Amino acid sequence: MSSPPPVSRNGARTKMAGWALLLILLAGFPLAITNPTYTSIGVFTVLFMAATVAWNMFSGFSGYISLGHAAFYGIGAYTLALLANHLGMAGGYGIFVLVPVAGIAAALVAVPFGMITLRTRRRTFIVITIAVFWLFQLTAYNLSFTGGAAGLQLPTPTWSGSFYNVPFYFAALLVFAIAITLAWMVRRSRFGLQLLAIRDDEDRASALGVKVWPIKMTALVLSALVTGMTGALWAYFVGQAFPQFAFDPLFAISVTLMAFFGGIGTLAGPVIGALVLESVQQYLDLQFSNGSIYLVVFGVLFLVVLLFMPKGIVPALGKWLPTWRERRLDRADVSPDPPARERTAVR
Repeated sequence: MSSPPPVSRNGARTKMAGWALLLILLAGFPLAITNPTYTSIGVFTVLFMAATVAWNMFSGFSGYISLGHAAFYGIGAYTLALLANHLGMAGGYGIFVLVPVAGIAAALVAVPFGMITLRTRRRTFIVITIAVFWLFQLTAYNLSFTGGAAGLQLPTPTWSGSFYNVPFYFAALLVFAIAITLAWMVRRSRFGLQLLAIRDDEDRASALGVKVWPIKMTALVLSALVTGMTGALWAYFVGQAFPQFAFDPLFAISVTLMAFFGGIGTLAGPVIGALVLESVQQYLDLQFSNGSIYLVVFGVLFLVVLLFMPKGIVPALGKWLPTWRERRLDRADVSPDPPARERTAVR
């Protein structure tokens, strides 16, 4: 059974300092970069960082690759839109209060979702999650209260153009902080060890007393909670919720690729994968009229990672850095002593 590697106090402090530094840098981004174009990229990037961490919290830790997480994303988007319109709320900070409610709605939907999908094993599970996701999208198309193909419009905040993105950015950053905190707590807990045992050998874990189905269900619900919150923020940010965009199959594929790119099953891997890929995608979409050019860039990046870092960036760096340090120490040990160097210089 896999377990988190032992971490020294200094190592733990270094990691905590690294996460704190990352949050400080992210918090300072909209203060240092005020261009609305770049802060808009920042909003989408932080949202996908949170969504990828949430996806990894279930799929990366359990080994069950879900391609149906867009269902939770869409549920969060539509829950926020329906509540805001039903309550007659005006655009502004008040709607952010509904974001956790949207996350809870997605978590509740994850229960029947899991009751259907988690009865199956890994390859079948992938197919079933896709099928269930399409049911959600078709339902959104055909229900009257969801607006059908016309979708739903959300209230528009009256913030100024240069400031408009900032509240959304910090709301997304808060959701990301919640996501990474939950993932860290799961990874370092007994619950996380049980998830890793399921990932390594589900039958053996069950024989050793792990309650496999409840563990998987709990992880799925936690993952859906955060994913629903990201969907709600996305809908409020873009101002609308259409079935083809709220329940978008490309969302599930994107978070999966981002997690694999950075290092699936790690804490930092999904963050790095989303930070790199989503920011590149958004930048290329804004700079070029061809909205699919980012797919070419993604293809090149993935070829490089598959060839040189098949397990992702973070696991590759975890192996490369100790080796690099050992080589430096070995070179220092075999270097000539000062007198020998002086004799060589005299000659």
